[in-house]
Amino acid sequence: MPSALAVPIFPLPDVTLFPRTLLPLHIFEARYRAMITDALARDRRICMVRLRPGYEASYAGKPDVYAVGGLGEIVSCERLATGRYDLVLRGQARVRLVQERPSDTLYRLMVAEPIEDVAPAADVAPIVERVRAACRALLGILGRPADFLDSVFAESQPPGTIADRIASGVLPGADVRQELLETAEVDLRLGRVAVALDALVEELRRNES
Repeated sequence: MPSALAVPIFPLPDVTLFPRTLLPLHIFEARYRAMITDALARDRRICMVRLRPGYEASYAGKPDVYAVGGLGEIVSCERLATGRYDLVLRGQARVRLVQERPSDTLYRLMVAEPIEDVAPAADVAPIVERVRAACRALLGILGRPADFLDSVFAESQPPGTIADRIASGVLPGADVRQELLETAEVDLRLGRVAVALDALVEELRRNES
């Protein structure tokens, strides 16, 4: 992947795209339908970014967005009779948005730089096991099969991928997910996932009692 690339951004309030995860989207606004059409004609990549609080006041223009987003590739796309799109994005990388590129399109183009994972300095097996145990407890509370998340913890899965997939599919808080997206250090990311999972399990247990 190039060190920097120009990509269209798709800003949404509470949606976060992590590397190696899938995100289904329904595109209905005219400016973003054009963005998808153009992306399909180029390299099929767009960047999901979260809108910062207060975006409502300037949403018609260029509302403020977080500096770190998720670069994704369109891997499935269906254009509906209404002109809208149903599509699936596969996350490719964390990226930092460094500069807006002038454009005559209704959507925005940004120069983005990939953010590489920072490998753990020590063995993270204990923290991965803590995350796994919290997921088992969560599945038990929710009445889901105990092996529901086994594929996430397969031996072939790098620890950074485990953290990203749990953050994407399990953790409900948009602010926590954004924090995790911005965390390049794999050991710190896993630790934050573990803390967030423990808090979620505790909250659900309180609600049960």
